[in-house]
This record gives sequence, structure tokens and C-alpha cells, in this order.
Amino acid sequence: MPSVLQNVTFDCAVPVKLARFWSEVTGQPVDDYDSFYATVTLPNDTVLYFARVPESKTVKNRVHLCLRPDVTRDAEVSRLIGIGARLVADHRRPNGHGWVVLADPEGNEFCVLRGTPDR
Repeated sequence: MPSVLQNVTFDCAVPVKLARFWSEVTGQPVDDYDSFYATVTLPNDTVLYFARVPESKTVKNRVHLCLRPDVTRDAEVSRLIGIGARLVADHRRPNGHGWVVLADPEGNEFCVLRGTPDR
């Protein structure tokens, strides 16, 4: 029987702060938190788990999340930058393909793919 993805863990300095950012990204509430951890549960029951660690991020992520918005990619990129994301790289192409790499407030990279209206 195959495994089920239970959670994705983000090592971070301030769990509740990063959980609040990802709560805004996903539209899901912060479920639980204290000074050591915070969680956001997605509609499919996968949990985004934010764990406090003493060291900061120093290198590029080896694994990252890719988001497919219900709005245009451009609108979602603008919204995410407005709530605290930072532009890392823009790989949009004139033909509409491509993606945008953003970083959350603690530097974790993620991508925004074409949105439903862009397809």
C-alpha cells in the first residue's frame, strides 16, 4: 500500500509568523501554535508544519512547493508580494508558459505556475 503525504515541514525562526504567511497564501487558518511550532491544515488534510530551529536558512531549497492559483499568475504573484513574499526569479515567457519563483518571509523558495484563467 502506498504512503500518504502527512505534512510538509518548514524549519524556521518564528513558527507562528511563517504559519500566518502561509495561512494567507492558502486561505486556510493557523490551526495550532506555540513558541516551538505552528500548523496549517490544507483541504486535503496535508499539514504545513512550521518548526522552530536555531539556525537560519543558508542555501537554496532542494524541494519546493509549486502553487497553481485560481486567478491569473500575474494577479497571484502581485498578491503574494503584497503579503510579504519576495521575487527571486521570473521565468515567464511571452507565450504565457513559465513560472515565477518567490521566497516566503524566511527565504523558502516556492513557484507560482500559470493560473486557471491562463490555461
